[in-house]
Amino acid sequence: MKAIGLGLALLMSFPVAAQQVIYQLDGKDYQGYFAKAQGTAKGSVLLIHDWDGLTEYEIKRADMLAKLGYNTFAADLYGKGNRPVETQAKKEETGKLYNDRDKMRRLILAGINESKKLSQDEMVVMGYCFGGAAVLELARSGEAPAVKGYATFHGGLTTPDGQNYNKLTAPIFVAHGGADSGIPLTEVAELGVQLEAVKANYEIQIYSGAPHAFTVFGSERYQEVADKKSWHTLIDFLEQNLHP
Repeated sequence: MKAIGLGLALLMSFPVAAQQVIYQLDGKDYQGYFAKAQGTAKGSVLLIHDWDGLTEYEIKRADMLAKLGYNTFAADLYGKGNRPVETQAKKEETGKLYNDRDKMRRLILAGINESKKLSQDEMVVMGYCFGGAAVLELARSGEAPAVKGYATFHGGLTTPDGQNYNKLTAPIFVAHGGADSGIPLTEVAELGVQLEAVKANYEIQIYSGAPHAFTVFGSERYQEVADKKSWHTLIDFLEQNLHP
């Protein structure tokens, strides 16, 4: 664990080549963030934000991945300049997409298409909280067959009525807090049942005592041990599923 902690500290100490990226869907502007891999690229990552939109948190994570050799594109599912601060506003923004799953998927695919303009490497799609639920929405759809893996951190796990994992085409990694009061362990177990039913390649890790949003640096919910363990597993997941 000390080695992992030192590695995270070193990653944060060197700048990366990065840029804000404006792209469009249905005539609306979206603002993503691209962090270029340092050294020879090992693959690409599409990162989907949590319910407050693409903020400094996702930028930091994208930079961390870039320093490990992954071209990382943080997609924007809300629209340029739309970064809600109040809880009710965050609920409204996520609610719009939970109620329009087709639009949610099209927004993720738009992010993938924009990422492909910057890097043609094989890709894993990952997300935090709301972004984790969005990752699973894409995974179930089968609409991105070229994606090599899906990773979700303390994200929503329930499967909407009428959906299933029959079209899943890539491995899944799920990182979940055992003390997450919003997404109980019963939902984790149900997801495992659904993935087993289709003989999916998946890994679910549960971190004891970790609450919802346990990876968010500087928050009262941050749990360092769970964050470092889940990050280490993510890197293993990327290495196993991306082949430059």
